[in-house]
Amino acid sequence: METLRIGEVAGRAGVNVQTLRFYERRGLLPEPPRRSSGYREYAPESVRRVLFIKRAQELGFTLAEVEELLRLREDPRIPCREVRATAETKIADIEEKIRRLRAMRAALAALVESCVANREHHCPLLEALDEAPVRSRPRGAKASRSSEAKS
Repeated sequence: METLRIGEVAGRAGVNVQTLRFYERRGLLPEPPRRSSGYREYAPESVRRVLFIKRAQELGFTLAEVEELLRLREDPRIPCREVRATAETKIADIEEKIRRLRAMRAALAALVESCVANREHHCPLLEALDEAPVRSRPRGAKASRSSEAKS
C-alpha cells in the first residue's frame, strides 16, 4: 500500500504541514502510524479527507460542524436527511449573518452620511461609537469571529 509523507499530503491537498498537524490534534484527521525514522505515514485517503474538510470550511462550516459531517460521511447507515438537516441549519445561520451584516451596513452608512453633512469640528461617527452601548451576549453564547475581530 502506498503511503505519503506529511509534505506530500499537504502539497496534494493545498494546505501547509501545520494545518495537517492541527487537524490531527483536533481529531479531524486520524494520527497516522510512524515509520521507525519517526516520519508519519499517511494513507492516500488522507488527501481526500483534508480536501473534504477544506471544502466544508469554504461553505461556512465550523471545525466542530466539520467533525459532525465527517461522522456522517463515515457511517453508511446514517440517512441523507441528517446531512440535509445539517446543511439546512447552516443555510439558516448564513441567512442570519447576512441579515445582521445588512443592518450593520445600514447603521454604518447612516453614520458616514452624518459625517458628510456635519461641518463642525467634532465627528459624529466617532461620537456614536463612543456613546453606543455595547450589547452583551447571553451567558454561554460563543463570540463569532466577526465580533472577536471587533474587540
